[in-house]
Amino acid sequence: SPTGRPSFSTADLEASFAGAGDGGDADDDADDDMRRHGLGLVERLRGDWGNVWLLLLLYTLQGIPMGLASTVPLMLSMKNVSYTDQAMFSLVVWPYSIKLLWAPIVDSVYSASFGRRKSWLVPVQLAVGAIMMVLAFHVDALLEGDTPDVFALTVYFFLLYFLVATQDIAVDGWALTLLSKRNIGYAANTNAIGQTVGYLIAYVVFMAFNSPEFCNAYIRSVPHERGLLELSDFMFFWGVV
Repeated sequence: SPTGRPSFSTADLEASFAGAGDGGDADDDADDDMRRHGLGLVERLRGDWGNVWLLLLLYTLQGIPMGLASTVPLMLSMKNVSYTDQAMFSLVVWPYSIKLLWAPIVDSVYSASFGRRKSWLVPVQLAVGAIMMVLAFHVDALLEGDTPDVFALTVYFFLLYFLVATQDIAVDGWALTLLSKRNIGYAANTNAIGQTVGYLIAYVVFMAFNSPEFCNAYIRSVPHERGLLELSDFMFFWGVV
């Protein structure tokens, strides 16, 4: 499963609930009324469905680089890369574990004219796409041969994870103000579902269509020595997206 987990900052929680005011009481009354009448999820999320789908999209895009980072160790193991090199590549996931260190900066430094969350979300998303497109032109060369360039791969994916972790901070904070007070709890659900979907697309789906055995057995009528998807093409497509 994805290593990222929702991490809402204390400042965001305080700002969200402190700023709710009388509107928060109205949301509580509406929430109680929904429970009394047994209204379901569709009614409960009325007015927030667009925001929920937006959050799911953003979290899914976060899961794509995370899933890709999980495909590389499998490819390295097929080339008999040493355990030392594989351990070095495992360092790429560290940004998610230490993102608390720069979360206060993401919360407090922003352009008022552009928006508190968009000041980070937009440039970071563009940077992730740019790095994935650049890496798409080099990843095959870095993985080819008997001695793949594990150090370069580690640097590229560490930077990707750092940017995705930064985006996660911004999106988590945005979710607290994007959703109505009664639906804030669904922010964690959108995080878990979106990142998992993105992870599965970039890991399970990609590895299946990258496998000649799977493609020859279930898709092709004429066997071929290569799968339908190459890592470079897959990375370039999602970099554009």
